[in-house]
Amino acid sequence: MTAAPDVGVLLVNLGTPDAPEPGAVRRYLAEFLSDRRVVEIPPLLWQPILRGAILTTRPRKSARAYAEVWTDAGSPLAAITRAQAEALQAALGDGVRVAHAMRYGAPAIGPAIDALVAEGCGRILVAPLYPQYCAATTATAVDAVGGHLKRLRRQPALRFLPPYAGDPAYIAALQASVESGLAALDFAPDVLLTSFHGMPERTRRLGDPYHDQCRDTARRLSDALARPVKVAFQSRFGRAKWLEPATDATLAALGTAGQSVAVFAPGFAADCLETLEELAIRGKAQFAAAGGRDFAYLPCLNAGAPGMALIEALVRRELGGWI
Repeated sequence: MTAAPDVGVLLVNLGTPDAPEPGAVRRYLAEFLSDRRVVEIPPLLWQPILRGAILTTRPRKSARAYAEVWTDAGSPLAAITRAQAEALQAALGDGVRVAHAMRYGAPAIGPAIDALVAEGCGRILVAPLYPQYCAATTATAVDAVGGHLKRLRRQPALRFLPPYAGDPAYIAALQASVESGLAALDFAPDVLLTSFHGMPERTRRLGDPYHDQCRDTARRLSDALARPVKVAFQSRFGRAKWLEPATDATLAALGTAGQSVAVFAPGFAADCLETLEELAIRGKAQFAAAGGRDFAYLPCLNAGAPGMALIEALVRRELGGWI
C-alpha cells in the first residue's frame, strides 16, 4: 500500500466566471472588484458605484467577450491551469499531491487547501502563478490563504512560491516560447511587443514593485533574444492614470507607422480573456484599423514544454527539504 502524500502543491491563478453569460460574469466581477487589494477606493465610496453602474452594464459586455474565447473545456484560463496541475502531478509523481485553485471563482482556495489536508498533506507549497509581484495579484492570493487558515484549528505548514520576474529559468522559457512562435510565422515582425497587465500609476508611487519587475523581465528577455523588446500595459479600467504606454495606443501607433508586430504577454502564465480576446482579437483589430498589416499574437507559456519545465523547476526548488 502506498502511503498518502505528506506534501501538497497548490497552483493559484486569478480566476474566471463559470460560464460566458451575464449572471456568471456578474458574480465573478462582484467578488473580484470587491477585493480591497484590487480596488483601493474606500468601500463606502466604491460599493455604490460597483453595485450600480458597473455590475448593471459591464457583465453583459464582458460575457460577449468571454463567449469569443470559450472552449469545449470551458474558460481557457481554467482549462489551462487544470492542465498545468495535471502535468505537474505527473512530473512530481505520487509522493506529492498537486491541486489548483482560483483566487476568484472556482475552484476556490479554501476548499482546495481543505482537500489537500484531507488527503494527508501537512505541508503545502502555495504557488501563485504570477511572475511579477503585485499587491493586487500575489498579495491577495496570500491574503486569501491566510484568511482561510484563520478558520482552521489544525493548520498545515506553508511555503509560498516567490515572484520570478528575473529568474533565469523563466527568461529561458520565455525565450524558447517566443523563438518557437516567431519561427512559425510567415513574416518577420519589425517589433516584438510585450504587453503586461496594467495597474494604476498610484500603486507604483505607493511602492508596488510590479512596474519595475515588468521592465526587468522585458530587459532580460531582450538580452536573451538579442533584439529589442517594446513594453506596453493593457487592460485599463476607470478614469485614474494607469501605467504607460498603453497597449492599445501602442498597437495603433505601430499600425499607423506601417510596422509589423508580434505581441505576447509574459506576465500571464496561461492564456485568458486578457490575452485571447483583448490582444489576439481586439488588439489585432485596433492594429488593422490604424493601417497595420502583419500582426501575430504569440501564446503564453501555458502547459507547453517550456512552461511546464519552468513550473516544475520553480516548484522543486521551493520544495527543497520537503521532498
